[in-house]
Amino acid sequence: MNKLRLVFSLPFLFSSVVWSGYLESDQDVLIPQEWAHVDRVGPTEELELTFALKQQNVHLLEEKLRLVSDPDSVQYGKHLSLEEVASLVRPSDLTEKVVHRWLQSHGITNCLTIRTQDFLQCTMTAETAERLLPGSRFHRYMRDGHYLVRSSAPYSVPDDVHHHLDFVGGLHRLPPKGLDLSKKQKSKAGFHLGVTPAVLRTRYNLTSADVGSVQNNSQAVAQFLEQYYHPADLAEFMAMFGGGFQHRSEVDRVVGTQGGGKAGIEASLDVEYIMSTGANISTWVFTNPGRHESQEPFLQWMILLSNMTDLPWVHTISYGDDEDSLSAAYMTRINTEFMKAGVRGISLLFASGDSGAGCRHLGKENTFRPSFPASSPYVTTVGGTSFKNPYKVTYEVTDSISGGGFSNIFKMPDYQTTAVNSYLKTVAASLPPKSYFNTSGRAYPDMAALSDNYWVVSNRVPVPWVSGTSASTPVVGGMLSLINDQRFMKGLPALGFLNPRLYKLNGKALFDVTEGCHYGCLDEQVQGQGFCAAPSWDPVTGWGTPNYPALLAVLLSD
Repeated sequence: MNKLRLVFSLPFLFSSVVWSGYLESDQDVLIPQEWAHVDRVGPTEELELTFALKQQNVHLLEEKLRLVSDPDSVQYGKHLSLEEVASLVRPSDLTEKVVHRWLQSHGITNCLTIRTQDFLQCTMTAETAERLLPGSRFHRYMRDGHYLVRSSAPYSVPDDVHHHLDFVGGLHRLPPKGLDLSKKQKSKAGFHLGVTPAVLRTRYNLTSADVGSVQNNSQAVAQFLEQYYHPADLAEFMAMFGGGFQHRSEVDRVVGTQGGGKAGIEASLDVEYIMSTGANISTWVFTNPGRHESQEPFLQWMILLSNMTDLPWVHTISYGDDEDSLSAAYMTRINTEFMKAGVRGISLLFASGDSGAGCRHLGKENTFRPSFPASSPYVTTVGGTSFKNPYKVTYEVTDSISGGGFSNIFKMPDYQTTAVNSYLKTVAASLPPKSYFNTSGRAYPDMAALSDNYWVVSNRVPVPWVSGTSASTPVVGGMLSLINDQRFMKGLPALGFLNPRLYKLNGKALFDVTEGCHYGCLDEQVQGQGFCAAPSWDPVTGWGTPNYPALLAVLLSD
């Protein structure tokens, strides 16, 4: 990664500082119980903080994304280069000057920027960071043997700086636990089919000829939370399960540092299955354990996307957190980062989560609990399904863990209003009480795939009954990579941000899932049930699961 080093040389001191700008929250940060407090960080210990500078022309970026993603637009597929994105959104000269002078006034000069110049990553001592951001108090926490440094208190910045920053990374957000890849055996006895590449290719009508062939195509998975894959596991998985189709048995590029120790089930699952449906396509793995305990791995990955000119066209990410655990300022800025990727022709797919509709307990009242980034209007969110008959390749029904619902932060985007409002009207009589969800929010997921009872090879051992939308997401991502492959052969651009086109298909080329419900709050009102599947779009499985040859046909048109 080529970062640009900044050297601040403008002498500047604040003569009158007004500390009234809380960027994200003025409330103490609740540290989850699974993170054990270790100690107070020493004043001379080194931290790395990330400063998200206010961008220009975000409304123009959003409009450009709409135009290049709408198949009815004359600008469809006319994606921007990273340089063009940078020229559109880079901070104003005033923003850069104010932030740089503020940092320099505290003696902070060891900073890196990126190509779009809208993030600064600066190294400083804890003592300097706490002077820079009054209110912050840095402590070290541990979970599962991994250490992180965070502040449990709100931070403020000078009023004149407040207007030039979206947030400061490395203070508040703690990585969530990974999605629940529960190993479960639904059948009480006897042979269970289990999901393998052959089963997926049969169900979604992929033939042995449906493999990648062009040189300029690639796909990626991103790993956080100390998750790593082992090359030997991938090779063994393909030896066991890849016999019916041309495939690759090695990842072409690892961006970041692979940690030592055991392979993670989630990392193994992601790599093995995106390379099974997206067969014979160059695959990258982004892995980011963080160079400093104060780094946020997900934010580091987002920054990487804005600093690399050449990237894979499809990225699948099995990562999410409760919307209510994140600040609106942070999520809004991350949405802008998603838009920056989309206008470049990059498809971002996120797992919808494994908690159904979720549940948040607010005193005597319960509400459903949406997940982010699944609830972002600028990504394609993938839910989960199960076979109706677990012993055969049959039609699919809802997987009860499949995440879905309605954002409490982001309004419903125009591309989905017709579909979602039709669902709300059609099933009005059986919907949960409206106090449980926001009927005007971004609704998700957008589509789905099998998420139940996968075979994975991890640490050289075949592991059965691995489940979760962490499985369905790379499966869909691999198929979109195959479609990109065919588009490139015809001289067409990458699919890019899929949702506007997906919703205009109105369910065409997907297997509609109409049976089953997912989990909700376990209370008297909804009795453990969230939303239910229905004809056409629904907030459990979206539009349904891919019928690959039909989806290829409709997405191969200009």
